[in-house]
Amino acid sequence: MPITKNSRMKVAALTVAAAIGLPGLAMAQEVTIGVSIPAATHGWTGGVNFHAEQAKERLEALHPEISITITTASDPGGQANDLEDLVSQRNIDALVVLPFESGPLTDPVRRVKESGVFVTVVDRGLEQEGIEDLYVAGNNHEMGRVSGEYIRDQLDGEGDIVVLRGIPTVIDEERVQGFQEAIEGSEINILDMQHANWNRDDGFEVMQDYLARFDRIDAVWAQDDDIALGVIEAVRQAGREDELFIVGGAGMKDIIARVMEGDELIPVDVLYPPAMIATAMDLTVQHFTSNGPVTGQYILGSPLITQENAEQYYFPDSPF
Repeated sequence: MPITKNSRMKVAALTVAAAIGLPGLAMAQEVTIGVSIPAATHGWTGGVNFHAEQAKERLEALHPEISITITTASDPGGQANDLEDLVSQRNIDALVVLPFESGPLTDPVRRVKESGVFVTVVDRGLEQEGIEDLYVAGNNHEMGRVSGEYIRDQLDGEGDIVVLRGIPTVIDEERVQGFQEAIEGSEINILDMQHANWNRDDGFEVMQDYLARFDRIDAVWAQDDDIALGVIEAVRQAGREDELFIVGGAGMKDIIARVMEGDELIPVDVLYPPAMIATAMDLTVQHFTSNGPVTGQYILGSPLITQENAEQYYFPDSPF
C-alpha cells in the first residue's frame, strides 16, 4: 500500500511510535542498515551529514538490534563503490541512499535492490521509476512553484530575471518545471539559466557572468541557499544590490537570519530541510519494527519563509 496523502498521518504516527520506543515493536533478529550520502561538499549536504549521524545515534539507542553504517562519497563513482561494499562486506538488509547524481547511481541502486535489500531513496530520484521501495523527499515541484509565484507577484507579472540551477538531477528538473509553470502566461523573461551545482563558488561565478552580460536584472532565482550566498557576494561586488532581489531555497540559518532582519536583497526563502535524511532513516527502521507496510512516497512541504514566520524556521545551533 503506497504512502498517499491520506495515509501520511498514519505513517507519521508510526514514526513517533518508533522514535519513542513504544512496546510491541521489538525485533527478534538483527538488522543492518546502510546509509549512503554525499560528502559535505556544500552547506545543505553538511546538514544531511549532521542529521544522519544524529538519527543513527538515536535509532541505535532505541533499537539495539539495529546497526547503522553511514558512508559518504565525494563523487558518483565513489558512491557506487560504497554501495557495492555495503552489500558485499556489510551484508545490509536495507539501504537509505541520497544519490550524488541521479543518472550514474540508477544502475548501482538497482543492483542493490536486486540483491534483496529494502531500498529507500532520498531527495534525488533515480532516472528509472520503481526501483526503490520508499521515496522520501521535499516537494521539489512545489519549491519551484512557490519561488516562481513569489517572483511573479513581486514583479507584478513582468520583468527580466536570471536562474541558477543545481546539479543535473531529477529534482533540479522538477524545481525548474514548477518554476516555469508558475511564471507561465506572465511577461517575465528568463534571460539565462545555467547550472551552479548547489555550490557557493559556482553561484558566484555564474552570477558574475550574468551581471557582466545583462544591464538589467530584476530578480534572481538561485534555487538553493548555498548558491544564493555566492550570488549575494557577486551582486555586492558589482554594486547592484538596489536593482534586484534574490530567492534561494532550503532554509539555511544564515539566509533565515537575513530574512528575519528584513534584508531587502533576500526577502524570503523556501524550505527544503536536510533533516529529511532522518525522516528516511526513521521510516526505513519502521519497515522492520512495524506490522504496517512502509512503501511508496513520503513528500515534505515547501512553505514560503517570510519575515513574519522566519523565527520558527531558525535553528542557531544547526550546522546549516
